[in-house]
Amino acid sequence: MTLSHIEHIGIAVTNLEEATRYWEDVMGLKCYAVEEVKDQKVRTAFFRIGEVKIELLEPTCPESTVASFIEKNGGRGGIHHIAFATDDTNTALNEAKEKGVRLIDQEARPGAEGLQIGFLHPKSTLGVLTEFCCKK
Repeated sequence: MTLSHIEHIGIAVTNLEEATRYWEDVMGLKCYAVEEVKDQKVRTAFFRIGEVKIELLEPTCPESTVASFIEKNGGRGGIHHIAFATDDTNTALNEAKEKGVRLIDQEARPGAEGLQIGFLHPKSTLGVLTEFCCKK
């Protein structure tokens, strides 16, 4: 597997508009895209800083895994995951599996911004929800 850089850091939020104002007004970043990812039950907002993006994730329903994360975090948001850019998400997932890492996604699936994504289970990654992603 070849990882080229941190693609984004995912941050769970309870209110996307409020969180967007913080990142724009306080941090001075500009939101360049808002997108709903229906199969993940989230709305996202993206900011760029250098090569790295910040992805805000607001759950769209109580069944969302992001909603569960927020609930487990005392009703507050926080850092949800870190995503690494790779040249092939399926290859990265398979190599991690071969090394004994538990996968959430057995194969790549569509994610925000048209990326192919796949998650590793935090119980196998020292408690850090880890995502691989690549452009289609």
